[in-house]
Amino acid sequence: MSKSIDQVFLNAKQWLLSWLTGLPTWMVQVASSLINIFALLAVFLTLFALISVLERKILARMQNRYGPNRVGPFGLFQPIADGIKMLIKEDIVPMRADKVVHFLAPILIAAVAILTLGVIPYGRNMTPFTIDGGILFFFAVGSTTELAVFMAGWGSNNKYSMLGAMRAIAQMISYELPLIISVLPVVMVVGSLAPDRIVAAQAEYTFGLVPRWFVFTPWGAAAFILFFVSGLVESNRTPFDVPEGESEIVAGHMTEYSGFKYATFFMAEYLGMFAISGLGITLFLGGWHAPLRALGFVPSYVWFFAKLSVLLFVYIWIRGTLPRMRIDQIMNFAWKFMLPMAFTCIIAAAVWHYAGRGLRGWLWSLFVIAIVYTVLSMLLDTKRKFAPRVYRFAE
Repeated sequence: MSKSIDQVFLNAKQWLLSWLTGLPTWMVQVASSLINIFALLAVFLTLFALISVLERKILARMQNRYGPNRVGPFGLFQPIADGIKMLIKEDIVPMRADKVVHFLAPILIAAVAILTLGVIPYGRNMTPFTIDGGILFFFAVGSTTELAVFMAGWGSNNKYSMLGAMRAIAQMISYELPLIISVLPVVMVVGSLAPDRIVAAQAEYTFGLVPRWFVFTPWGAAAFILFFVSGLVESNRTPFDVPEGESEIVAGHMTEYSGFKYATFFMAEYLGMFAISGLGITLFLGGWHAPLRALGFVPSYVWFFAKLSVLLFVYIWIRGTLPRMRIDQIMNFAWKFMLPMAFTCIIAAAVWHYAGRGLRGWLWSLFVIAIVYTVLSMLLDTKRKFAPRVYRFAE
């Protein structure tokens, strides 16, 4: 019974494909791919609509206010109202804008976000598109986001848009390095770029209780934190949402967008957040595996989306807690701290591997991480660089 529930979506797909028996193989393969694509869109567009209202409700709760509570029961129909509003708003394009580039930018950024979702294992035998180099595909496709942001800034023929695009590209490229390098230890230890094999490598339990997820190793914990912070930046989330700093440059590269085009950018930002969180779960949090062996009867996709919900809540929690950083602080943090620590994770993972992957390797790995972190903290100590502030008040 438990196995049939776990594979219910796979069985439903096989039942749909059974109607195509007798057709050429390539047609069945195309139909299979289309089913996967429609399923992905249905799940994540629904999740996008849900998180758009839940984020506002959670932030409101944190800030002691109500949030959306007028449209539908408890304000849950707010996404429908927002969608209708965006659809009927006038699409205004600047007179001297490059209209083709201006039009293609939101389409490209949304397409990239959807493509990256296709290689993540959402449950047992539930990877939409199984690719041997799935991790490589994720980053190769994901790096196209910078091009889409530049197209939006350049095509708008607006100084604020261009400044916002340049900020975004500088920030995203700077944090893409630690993002990719923090993934390398996992790829090295597993010996594969296939997401399914990475999830399978985290399937066992120590003493039948503690899961052997990579996040429970010193190098894995450090790499996961680096990955998560870099993911915040790549998603343009607080406190790294400087490219969209409304108090400085209006809305960054989206300044000249309105209506459904603006909504597409907004959607792509959330889809990117889902993708980067899903990849983090795959690499460090055991993918769809249960946290305890005794809980293995729960369907695998339930565990994946439970972990995804926790990470999304942390994204929202950070947004409601931390103020926006300055662009110079963000860039210094990337190049002077994140990048060296990402390389340290590679060395620590190698030490853990060659020391036997046991307690001795765990301790040596922790020692390497602690030493480099301490040295960087001492070198980057900013307390000495600023004189104490003196506040003067009118008598």
